[in-house]
Amino acid sequence: MAWFRARFTAHDIYELSGAALEGRGIRLLLADLDNTLVPYGVPLPDERLKAWRDDLRAHGVTLFVLSNNRHENRPRIFSEALEVPYIGHAGKPKTPSFYRAMERMGVTKEQTAIVGDQVFTDVLGGNRAGVSAILVEPIRLAGNPGRYLRYAVEVPFRLLSRRGERL
Repeated sequence: MAWFRARFTAHDIYELSGAALEGRGIRLLLADLDNTLVPYGVPLPDERLKAWRDDLRAHGVTLFVLSNNRHENRPRIFSEALEVPYIGHAGKPKTPSFYRAMERMGVTKEQTAIVGDQVFTDVLGGNRAGVSAILVEPIRLAGNPGRYLRYAVEVPFRLLSRRGERL
C-alpha cells in the first residue's frame, strides 16, 4: 500500500509554494503535464503558470516536466514555451526517467519531488524512485471515459494519501 500513497497532497499545483518546497529541501520539482499543469490539450502555458514557475525559481526550485505523453512534440513545445527542462514519453511509473532528470539537474532523491494527478504513474513512480510524491486533483476529467474509470480505481489510494501531510 505504501507504494501507492503520496507523501503530500494538494488541491492543485498552485497550493505548492516555492517557499514551502524550499523549506523541505526540495530543489527539483518534477511535474506531470496533462491534467496536472494544464488540462489535456492546452498547447501552451498561461501567465499564471509562468508566475508559479517564477515563484519556484525564486526559491531555488527547478520545475521539470516529466510527461508520459507519447507524442514528442506535446511536452517539447509546452516545456520550451514554459522555459523548463523536460523528458517526454517518460514511461512512469518506471524509474529511469526520474533518475535521468535528477542526474541532469545535479540533485539527489532527497532534493526531488514529483507532483502529479495519477496514483499509478506519478505517485507509484515517485515512490519507486525514492522521491517525495505530491498528489493533486486532476484538473478536468471530461472527454475520455477511460479517465473516469482510472480515477475511480484510484479512489482508495487517494483517500489514503489524504491522511498524509499538506504542503
